[in-house]
Amino acid sequence: MLAFFVMDQFYVYILYSELIDKFYVGQTGDIDKRLLFHNDSQRNNIWTKRGIPWVLKKAIPFNSRAEALKAERFLKGQKSRKVILDIIQNGYNK
Repeated sequence: MLAFFVMDQFYVYILYSELIDKFYVGQTGDIDKRLLFHNDSQRNNIWTKRGIPWVLKKAIPFNSRAEALKAERFLKGQKSRKVILDIIQNGYNK
């Protein structure tokens, strides 16, 4: 009997709102569901509500939530549009 192990994939994502000209960095295990949430004016009661519509600019895969959280904290801590634009264009070096 063969056993297959499916590893959960986690992501750090970068969204962009043209309306407010801002980026948003977050982490999730389900990018599609999270993007729908950020763009749902009825359910979204967080900061991103003011930027609807949001567009996904980058999704960076990680093998664990801990790795994704670490990367998310790092990116949010940079508070740098330049860093975010560089990651969108050139990728994220883990």
